Amino acid sequence: MKLTDILDEEAILPDVQATNKLEVLEVLTEAALQRVPYVDKQSVLNSLIEREKLGSTGIGEGIAIPHGKSRGLKETRAAFGRCLKGVDFEALDGQPVYLFFLLLVPDNSAGVHLKILARISRLFKNSEVRSALIQAKTKKEIYDIIAKEDAKY
Repeated sequence: MKLTDILDEEAILPDVQATNKLEVLEVLTEAALQRVPYVDKQSVLNSLIEREKLGSTGIGEGIAIPHGKSRGLKETRAAFGRCLKGVDFEALDGQPVYLFFLLLVPDNSAGVHLKILARISRLFKNSEVRSALIQAKTKKEIYDIIAKEDAKY
């Protein structure tokens, strides 16, 4: 499964105005689920909050990959957010987070979940990709960067 199979251009937020972890999770959840009216967004958000209690999904180098499972979700959904001023996301390196890739999966999809997390991690490992995502001007530009890099794998 490609990242572009689960990430709509409309779910890309190039200018997140959040000031804390909870606000980031709320905004990204809303973006990821905008075309999924049958899901209770609050229960999805609660699952993300519970996941964060286990340990921050802020992996360092300005990156966070919040993720969670939801019983009511029928398909895997994603959102990408960029916060140019940075947010304290309790990242492993203690630094602010600027780039967020939210992943939401149905409750029964452990294998798919891990494969997609690996794809997202691979995307963010490349410092040139991270720089390009920071410098991109539009949703389309961000989407194209993600699609081009993801097509390599």
